[in-house]
Amino acid sequence: QVQLVESGGGLEQAGGSLRLSCAASGRTFSSYAMGWFRQAPGKEREFLAAISWRGGMTYYANSVKGRFTISRDNAKNTVYLQMNSLKPEDTAVYYCAAVYGSWSYQVDYWGQGTQVTVSS
Repeated sequence: QVQLVESGGGLEQAGGSLRLSCAASGRTFSSYAMGWFRQAPGKEREFLAAISWRGGMTYYANSVKGRFTISRDNAKNTVYLQMNSLKPEDTAVYYCAAVYGSWSYQVDYWGQGTQVTVSS
């Protein structure tokens, strides 16, 4: 069982930056690939980024490539999403996800989400 708790969301102006954190419980964090998704009101949940269990491989959606960076610290059981050059369309609830083994879209665990609001 893995529990995920996101933090770091909030209100930011367009062009600004935020760093989201996702703290995982359990001793097997390093066995999981981790990812970030978001969901805006009235829209489907959207994949943003993922990182392999060792951190050697990363994957990004085209919509955030070059602006967002995913990283992880297995010693701290934490995955991060650094978000730069924020746009109003980045406004959404951001979710952390854990996938056992190699990354896939069959998520095993979800966090509860953290709200990010970007003002113009």
